[in-house]
Amino acid sequence: MKRLVFVAFAVVILGTGGCSNMTQQEKNALTGGAVGAVGGTIIGAMAGSPAIGAAIGGAAGTATGAMWDDIQNRL
Repeated sequence: MKRLVFVAFAVVILGTGGCSNMTQQEKNALTGGAVGAVGGTIIGAMAGSPAIGAAIGGAAGTATGAMWDDIQNRL
C-alpha cells in the first residue's frame, strides 16, 4: 500500500512538473493531441478500429492544438 501511494505521488509530481517550461503553443499541441486521441479512440471503437482512430485523432488534435493561437487570431 505504501509503495502504491509513493508511485501515485511520484506520477503526479512528475506529470505536473514536466509541463512547467513549455510554451503555450506546446501546451496547446499536447492538449489537442490528448483530446484528439481520446475522441479518435471512441469513434474508432464504434467503427471497428480504436487504434487507427486514436492515431488519426491524435495527429489531427496535435496539429489543431499547435495552430490554435493562429486560428483564434484570425477570427
